[in-house]
Amino acid sequence: MISIRKAHSSDLADLLHMARTAFLQAFTAGNKPENITAYLNEAFTLAQFEKEIAHPASTFFIAELEGEIIAYTKVNQVPAQTDIHDPESLEIARLYVLEEHLGSGLGKKLLDTAIEFAKQNQKKYLWLGVWEHNARAIRFYEKNGLRIFGSHPFPFGDEIQTDYLMRMDF
Repeated sequence: MISIRKAHSSDLADLLHMARTAFLQAFTAGNKPENITAYLNEAFTLAQFEKEIAHPASTFFIAELEGEIIAYTKVNQVPAQTDIHDPESLEIARLYVLEEHLGSGLGKKLLDTAIEFAKQNQKKYLWLGVWEHNARAIRFYEKNGLRIFGSHPFPFGDEIQTDYLMRMDF
């Protein structure tokens, strides 16, 4: 049975391994290998994850199956948000599910966990950025009530990509 809980610093090594795997599964196609490597070495390191989990405005939720982390989401309140910086909002900074668990409903469970967390913290809306070429993720978020309301540039190696900004009001 799958369980979802807040991550602790003792989870970091396993979480980082899962996060790097899921990132490679999701973004290797359509991106230059050197940009993938550069981004992994910047955003998906143990030192970076230690910094993020220690930030009081960031929370990681992990999904486990038989003791193995198979998915996670990271949510940010102000001042940890990457954009917008509205104290009435919650950002989903990351939501990753290992490829073999895509389509299982796990992404929705993590999204629902983030929505519940936002409501518990009296937020008025939830928002996120999603790569414009990640059609599967965009469809998933739209199906679950989020709508595109803008975009922002996303530096990725030697490129500037575009992320759509999506939100759900409560």
